[in-house]
Amino acid sequence: MVSNGDEESSNQVQQSETSKCSRLPFLRYNSPLVQVILIGVVCFCCPGMFNALSGMGGGGQLNHTASNNSLTALYTTFSLFGILGGAIYNILGPHLTLLAGCSTYVLYTSSLLYYNHHHHQAFAILSGALLGVGAGLLWAAQGTYISIFWSIFNMGGVIGGLIPFILNYHRSEAASVNDGTYIGFMCFMSVGTLLSLAILPACKVVRDDGSRCTRMVYSNVSTECVEVRKLFSNWKVLLMVPAAWSSNFFYPYQFNDVNGAVFNLRTRGFNSVFYWGAQMLGSVGIGYLLDFSFERRRLRGLLGVVVVGVLGTAIWGGALANQLRYNSNVLPEKLDFKHSGFAGPFVLYFSFGLLDAMFQSLVYWVIGALADDSEILSRYSGLFKGIQSAGIAVAWQVDEHNVCLMSQLVVNWVLTTISYPLLFVLVMFAVKDE
Repeated sequence: MVSNGDEESSNQVQQSETSKCSRLPFLRYNSPLVQVILIGVVCFCCPGMFNALSGMGGGGQLNHTASNNSLTALYTTFSLFGILGGAIYNILGPHLTLLAGCSTYVLYTSSLLYYNHHHHQAFAILSGALLGVGAGLLWAAQGTYISIFWSIFNMGGVIGGLIPFILNYHRSEAASVNDGTYIGFMCFMSVGTLLSLAILPACKVVRDDGSRCTRMVYSNVSTECVEVRKLFSNWKVLLMVPAAWSSNFFYPYQFNDVNGAVFNLRTRGFNSVFYWGAQMLGSVGIGYLLDFSFERRRLRGLLGVVVVGVLGTAIWGGALANQLRYNSNVLPEKLDFKHSGFAGPFVLYFSFGLLDAMFQSLVYWVIGALADDSEILSRYSGLFKGIQSAGIAVAWQVDEHNVCLMSQLVVNWVLTTISYPLLFVLVMFAVKDE
């Protein structure tokens, strides 16, 4: 039994600790904001630069075959390790998970540098498969961060787009990027790999009020196997499957058959700057709507689905109008950013970037609203990336086998359209206002 005096003394101590915690500096190494920025910079250097490289169409090569096959290998292994990545993260923690994941980006880019000289696919395909493993680990570690992270991450694509644009500016007739382009990407990726060691475990991140973000207890292999298996019978997860499958499925069409096929080499780099810049705008815009537009969280989510659905329909309608200008797979002469017919296709490609960020940010927001436990969220995020990667692995081979461009466009449009009503139902019945 505790006396009144002891209770008063205990309350005073707690109030004193709370007062001290409330004076914690805003920018601290262990603050949520700084940690989000750090992981954003890591992804700026690694997947951000990778996105800029992929957005060039064919990995910057004239012949897209090596790139398509290596990316197929990448997303095949990613589909498995995307699902397992959350479980691996729960066992290993952030340091080993991120370090292993980031290092594979450097290896993949070096394989394209090798291909620039020897034109052998084997190294590119093997490194692509290893990158799929690494990417699955990295994205599982990232899964709970959204708007600020997405903006910093896509700045990597913006800066990465400048690298081939500047280094190949006077090579307007060139078909493949020079060695300096790949070396520049590798330097950024190496920095990101080292910086990943600065990411703290979630249990060591302290909010401004002094409370810890989560008291995470690392799991074990048997527990994670059981929990991952349960995901496949979870109705919430099943409603996310079409959105996950379609959310990257359109990349081969956009990167290879719009940017890579319609524009010349230096203009592809120029376009990449604005494509990934549009992603920054899209993530901030949809992030504000989803986080601040209304007091009720469910209402914000429903509005987000409607806005993205309407915008997506308009942009794919514009893509149809653009595709109707071409006959089957016969494409026009390569456009340069100085040509008079550049504006229309450029605005379309910019809009693709805007829609991509809004769509994926919406899905990540919904995932984040389904649970408060970081272990559960990492499994949801891992499964999302796994299904997403399986979809894009198929899409790269669809493009490699020269499927009619109009057919690719229609399939992309239909897949994304199907996901909107299912996301609406998921938000309506699974997202709580508390």
